[in-house]
Formats: sequence, C-alpha cells, structure tokens
Amino acid sequence: MLDRNDPKPLHQQLREILEDAIESGKWGPDEKIPSENELSSMYGLSRMTVRSVLTELVREGWLYRVQGKGTFVSEKIETLSPAYIGIREQLEKMGYEISTKIIEIKTEKGSQTVTKRLKLQPYDLVYKIKRVRYIRNEPISIHISYVSPKYSFQLTKENLEKEQLCVILNEEYGLQRKRVDETLESVSASSEEAKLLNTKKDRPLLLLRDVIYSSDGLPFEYTKVIFKGDKIKIKLTYES
Repeated sequence: MLDRNDPKPLHQQLREILEDAIESGKWGPDEKIPSENELSSMYGLSRMTVRSVLTELVREGWLYRVQGKGTFVSEKIETLSPAYIGIREQLEKMGYEISTKIIEIKTEKGSQTVTKRLKLQPYDLVYKIKRVRYIRNEPISIHISYVSPKYSFQLTKENLEKEQLCVILNEEYGLQRKRVDETLESVSASSEEAKLLNTKKDRPLLLLRDVIYSSDGLPFEYTKVIFKGDKIKIKLTYES
C-alpha cells in the first residue's frame, strides 16, 4: 500500500508498485491490469494521478492500451547481447517463430566511422548488410552490419535470410569471435527506423554497437542493432 508519511510522492510510489507487479510476474505478458477506477479506489488516488502514471508506463513500453478493452502488460523479451549469441538463435531456442527481411545488401564507400572501427583506410570499400528481424511477423530489430567486401561471396540475400551472419562468417571464412567492443545507448526513432519497426517517430529505441575481433586481434565486423525498447531488454552478465 501507499505510505502517506513517506516523502516520496504518491504517484512515484504507485509507479513502483505497478512496475514491481510486472517485474515479479504477478501480472504476466498480455494480462489485463486493474482499470483506472479500480486503481484509484485501491490506492485512494485521483483518477487523474492514476491515468498519468499509466500513461507514463504505456509511453515507456511497460503497458499497452486496447481501445474499449483496457490496459495490458507488454511482452518484453529478455536476450543476451547478440555479440555472444545471435538474436535469432536465442529467440528460436525460446520457441519464437523468427523471420528475416533483407532491406539492403551492397558494396559502398565506408564512412569515416565505419572504416575507423574496422581499421581500414579512410573511405575504403565495405560490404553493407541491412536487415530486419521479426517475431510472429512483428518487427523487433534492425541489424546493420559492415564487413570487408572479400567476404561478400557467401553473404547473399538467400543465405542471410536463412542463417545468421556470425555463423556464415565462421563456417565459410573461419572467422571466430575473440573479443568484442560494445556500447549500448537509448536513441529516438528516426522516420525510417519508425517505418521499419512499425512504431512512431521519436519513440525510444535501444542502440547496440559491436566491433568484433578475430584471434589475430583485427576487427572483421562492425554491427549496429536497433531494438524496439518496448519489446526487448538486454541482459548483461559480468564475472570478476
């Protein structure tokens, strides 16, 4: 219950109670939560305060609304970084039906950022692969990868729709991951990203950048993965 002697604002207390109910599994994915009226009565708060808290949680992807039916818990899938095990492989192991759509495959002059991360000469040619991953026909992530053009022969549209990039690079070219430099940040959806992910412009997304190195210490892949923040959460584990 709310503690009215606590200096923490009541709306913040309610938010924490609702978040805990979701994170603890008290309310499961796609489960309907109590209505605004019910929450207002349960916690002795105005409907305006309750609505404000629910609107925040909807905007941040904890909940979603269905017109005329109520407010429901969003399904948020927990994955490891794709630098260690491919997103497709992880989701398939969880029992999800995964599909991939190739948006773009081409050789192009690399930007300064791309060539620097791959330790190439400025504006050297790179092979770009852009694809979208789907769960049950719903887009969840955009993957943009850059590798040397010398690996392009096996990286065809057909192969990449059926298999993960890391598997092809390993099996066809003997490239094994030895080290990964990784960054994770929150970004706002651009118009193109919003269209590809079937979401709204400026909605929060997760951007993961990976530079992957082989055993010789040289980088062979630079990838950006853009996740729908309301559908995916990334688990990071460290051991000392």
